[in-house]
Amino acid sequence: MTIAEYPSKLSLPQKNPGVETILEYLIIKFPYVSAQIWHDRILKGKVHCEGGMRITFRSPFIPQLRIYYYREVENEPKIPFTERIVFQDEHLLVAYKPHFLAVMPGGIYVNECLQTRLRRKTGIQSLQALHRLDRVTAGLIIFSVHPESRHHYHRIFETRKIRKTYQAIANIFEDENLTGKSWEIKNRIGHSNPRFIMCVKEGEANSHSQIRCLKQSGDKALFELNPITGKTHQLRLHMHTLGWPILNDKYYPKLQAFSEDNYEKPLQLLAKEIEFLDPLTQKTRYFRLEKDLSL
Repeated sequence: MTIAEYPSKLSLPQKNPGVETILEYLIIKFPYVSAQIWHDRILKGKVHCEGGMRITFRSPFIPQLRIYYYREVENEPKIPFTERIVFQDEHLLVAYKPHFLAVMPGGIYVNECLQTRLRRKTGIQSLQALHRLDRVTAGLIIFSVHPESRHHYHRIFETRKIRKTYQAIANIFEDENLTGKSWEIKNRIGHSNPRFIMCVKEGEANSHSQIRCLKQSGDKALFELNPITGKTHQLRLHMHTLGWPILNDKYYPKLQAFSEDNYEKPLQLLAKEIEFLDPLTQKTRYFRLEKDLSL
């Protein structure tokens, strides 16, 4: 059994969904976690509210109360790739996240995630990711160091005042001449079935990406992708929409049967550059990985 080193956080909603206790809410909030597991966590003191007061079976639902709980899994896989700190100062830490490593705890990963690894490595317990990448995507992630300045940096993501550049490799037909061409994709993205798969739907566009082909070799091409919006799986879906799904994508164009990670075939998607105006210094911040994806 692996127990998370750090607690996960959850704020109870403003509107009560029709429950009397916190336990009832946790059971309906997490349908894939059995009621027995929540009973055991509460019994062992693994669920508490801000300030450390333990939650009991009878603790009443209080809107917007922040709950902390420790996740656990039977067998947590070890990810055999190493993260790297790219930049660090008193307010920010920028790190390279390898393929297959989660940013935050989730699913069968409680300690094998970038945030926990970096907290161990730096000793900064307040370190918190400001944004996310899919577990199977590699690239740059920005962390906030100090809680006092964190809201300023959260704001630049909320208002989309940040420019992110990705690279992707996709299969193409050898007779296609794509190098130097560009595409602007705008469409409406929503949940499909199962819900973790996204699809293009009718209606007003809520996603926007700019895509350009940098070079091609044989039946593969290297693309540069700039997401203007930040919908789940946006770039993966937009590349599929163009007819060039990203190499080694298990979700698009067709959801593949569940299988263990193949470390020899990572998703060929890389978060390569991040640029924004620092809200504290009013100076441009620019971070870039030197290495490109290779055709």
